[in-house]
Amino acid sequence: MGAQVSTAGMIVTLLKKDFLAFSRDRIYSILSLAALILFIVVFWIFPMTVDESITVGISHHDLGMLLDADGEEGIELLVFPSEALLRSVISGDAEAWIGDDGKLIIRDVTDGESRPSGASKATVLVGLSFPEQFIISTAMGQQTTVTVYTNQDTPPEIRGAMVSFIREIAFMLAGSPLPVTEPDAEEIVLGTDRMGDQVSMRDRMRPMLAFFVLMMETFALASLIAAEISHKTITAILATPAKASHVLTAKTLFGTMLAMGQAIILLLATVSFSADNWLMLLVAVFLGALIFTSIAMVVGSMGKDFITTLFLSMLFTIPLAIPAFGVMFPGSTAPWVRIIPSYGIMQVLMDVTVYGMSWGDAWIYLTIAALWAAGLSAVGLTILKRKVVRL
Repeated sequence: MGAQVSTAGMIVTLLKKDFLAFSRDRIYSILSLAALILFIVVFWIFPMTVDESITVGISHHDLGMLLDADGEEGIELLVFPSEALLRSVISGDAEAWIGDDGKLIIRDVTDGESRPSGASKATVLVGLSFPEQFIISTAMGQQTTVTVYTNQDTPPEIRGAMVSFIREIAFMLAGSPLPVTEPDAEEIVLGTDRMGDQVSMRDRMRPMLAFFVLMMETFALASLIAAEISHKTITAILATPAKASHVLTAKTLFGTMLAMGQAIILLLATVSFSADNWLMLLVAVFLGALIFTSIAMVVGSMGKDFITTLFLSMLFTIPLAIPAFGVMFPGSTAPWVRIIPSYGIMQVLMDVTVYGMSWGDAWIYLTIAALWAAGLSAVGLTILKRKVVRL
């Protein structure tokens, strides 16, 4: 009579089998590695800084103290030597560069001039050309014209703001009050106010890239389960001392370890961990891996071939990407988005790594995510168990 294998030993054996089967699946093993490397590279390619100011090109003869607006928050004035140069930069025929000495350098794009060394490019969204004797003519009440140059990249709100800005200057120089009385206004920011604390595109991409890593492992686990069901591999396993509970436990551990392991590699490569947030990030990644593993069990139980499994995986995982897109483009989140299982995970990944969210703020997101993970795990295990038992 042979020695009995313990439950832990049986699960470890099944885990080794799953990892071996995954390594032999060239499609998903190579794709997972390539995707992980690609996501890390994409993260570091995106810019890490945010420019919250608007650069306005100015062509004038003698505006004097009016150029003090350059000191206002969010406005940078760039003085051009002539209206023709300003017009060429706004139209895209030339580029404005700022040298190390602070001087303006105009690069003619049409002639193929090389980029000036040691200079930074200035993105001029709008240009203002003031005529000669603008101050004197306006102060005397004479009609004068200021030309506003824009292009297709200039937002409509900036165009309107520049026109209003010129009108206010004219009334100020003429010593006349505005033709309307401005009402008192109370500003109320709906959602989180990020004015002055904008997030770079690199940091916004982190939750999205983590989502893609988890999604890739969902495809891999679902494909593995579907293949074992269609090839009757699970039937052969159940002919051994292994029980259905052993198979389900091994699949849960395999999927969670695979997804969580690659997500941790991504977070390490993107320098996301710190002494204060590492545990919160690990909990968030673990819950996310468990959620996607549960979905993979459902998809794997329903899939019959590669195409069907891939289609079902996309069908179940694409809605989970909505919160990740919401983090990339912040604003007031719609109430229905908050009930998506991945919402809490994406929110924690963003707020912990960028804004230093504490446990006091993160626990509610993690608790909701844990409830979703428990519920989806129960559903996934139940569906997979019924499929296994009926084989």
